[in-house]
Amino acid sequence: MTPIAIMKKKMETIRETEKIYCSIALAFAVIAGILCFILALEPIGKGLILGTLFSIINFVLMGETLPMRIGHSRKKSAGISFLLIFLRYGLLAIPLALSIKLNRFNMAATVVGLFSVQLVIMTEHISRHIKMRTQKKQLF
Repeated sequence: MTPIAIMKKKMETIRETEKIYCSIALAFAVIAGILCFILALEPIGKGLILGTLFSIINFVLMGETLPMRIGHSRKKSAGISFLLIFLRYGLLAIPLALSIKLNRFNMAATVVGLFSVQLVIMTEHISRHIKMRTQKKQLF
């Protein structure tokens, strides 16, 4: 396999992972948002959805820019990485600034939304770990 073919295969895997985690995070945010709207907690629902959308954009951006950091000198890779982190942090500041300035968004819910993709990843790994441990106990 050529290096380009290997990179394309890795990017497909990254996109599949992004699709799974982001779909789950967005589904939970929309369901929780709808529940908040029903319970007349609109700012919480809006903040959760806003934070989740930016969390998804951040996660996809991280995956899509991964190849930019590979194949360069160490110094250039470090510079690119720093600029990309700075860009992603700037992106994450947008929903925080909106939730601070506008009463339409609850700040705590926005912060929870910003961590939604990470929470989905952690939950998936913890549930997989628990499942493996329970399967081991059943074998003995």
